[in-house]
Amino acid sequence: MSEKEIAVLAYSGGLDTSVCIKWLIDELNLDVVAVVGDVGQEHSGLEKVKARALASGAIDCIVVDMREEYADEYLTCALATNALYENKYPLLSALSRPVISKHLVNVAHQFGAKYIAHGCTGKGNDQVRFESCVLALDPSLKIIAPVREWDLHTRNEEMEWAKEHGLEVPTTTAKPYSIDDNIWGRAIECGVLENPWNEPPDDIWEMTVSPQEAPDEPTYVEVEFKGGVPCAIDGKSMSYLDVIYKMNEVAGSNGFGRLDLIEDRVVGVKSRECYEAPGALALIKAHQALEDMVLERDLLLFKLGAEQKWAEIVYSAMYFSPLKVALDAFFDETQKCVTGVVRMRFYKGNCDVVGVKSDYSLYDYGLATYDADDSFNHDAAKGFIELTTLRNRVWSINRHKMDAIPEQMADVDSSVDEFSK
Repeated sequence: MSEKEIAVLAYSGGLDTSVCIKWLIDELNLDVVAVVGDVGQEHSGLEKVKARALASGAIDCIVVDMREEYADEYLTCALATNALYENKYPLLSALSRPVISKHLVNVAHQFGAKYIAHGCTGKGNDQVRFESCVLALDPSLKIIAPVREWDLHTRNEEMEWAKEHGLEVPTTTAKPYSIDDNIWGRAIECGVLENPWNEPPDDIWEMTVSPQEAPDEPTYVEVEFKGGVPCAIDGKSMSYLDVIYKMNEVAGSNGFGRLDLIEDRVVGVKSRECYEAPGALALIKAHQALEDMVLERDLLLFKLGAEQKWAEIVYSAMYFSPLKVALDAFFDETQKCVTGVVRMRFYKGNCDVVGVKSDYSLYDYGLATYDADDSFNHDAAKGFIELTTLRNRVWSINRHKMDAIPEQMADVDSSVDEFSK
């Protein structure tokens, strides 16, 4: 092992982290161990990413397959909460950063490294997420953020620096997008997307076809859940990871899953982002429909607010916080009876739930129907309404009495007497 101190770098193979390796070596005289987390990103091959890290000067590059762990330990929580940040999009980067951070810390311990580095920008969310997660797992580690320190202010300057230093990077001036992807979806920003008036160009989409080019016939899919976790597609049992892959394929091939929105970053900046999350959005929709059938009303209403809080906490880099851990225990309890089958229909960019069934269903046909099989006690409605409206009627009579002019008081007093009877 080298006598130099070691920095463990979260390495994606993109522009920023490729430049980071060379910069850490030249500017800080550190040896670099790159860690590539395989969370299902669509690369031509992670071995090529590893080769790029080594060619850039890293003394080692460790590729860790985190997909099963990511799905089973992180995305199960995300689905249990129907996590949609600002009620818009499923968390992507915010969910993968904690699992990657966990392995960065493990590698740092393995190599005896004092430093963990990342390639995040100074106004992005991921710098907060990586640093918050790493320091929650091991507060003794020191963080290095080269992008916050070097004098390369634009992506074009970075590309020119990389060229001057003989670095191979995948970004070009023709496609200068910053892309982060994993099995839960893709996030695309930069380039022409920074102007919110510009329509997203066709070349940013990879997981979904254009709705106009989607099949002319609808596609039906049945998703089976057990304890809140998808376990089968069209009757075929499979792991949650494989379910996600399958739903990405089905939903994406039908043009479903594209998002174009303005979001609020952790650091206070509004950002225009495009997302592709065909499988995630479809599974969340199916999960919500099953919960509507099996969860009691007050629990559903309370859970909705807790879901938004969970998404906000995770987005804001507090994945390992006490509140998030406590909320997970609550959500875990809510999923015990979320078992059943949801039938979905995909057609030209649309996704609809067209059928739900469960042994734990709280839907009672006899109570719900208006036909002859009606078992609802209509006589109970009068007393229910009497008690439900009581507090509002008391309030209304009081306020009318307070506001009435003298000549109207007799009528109000008469109403009070009648109500009291």
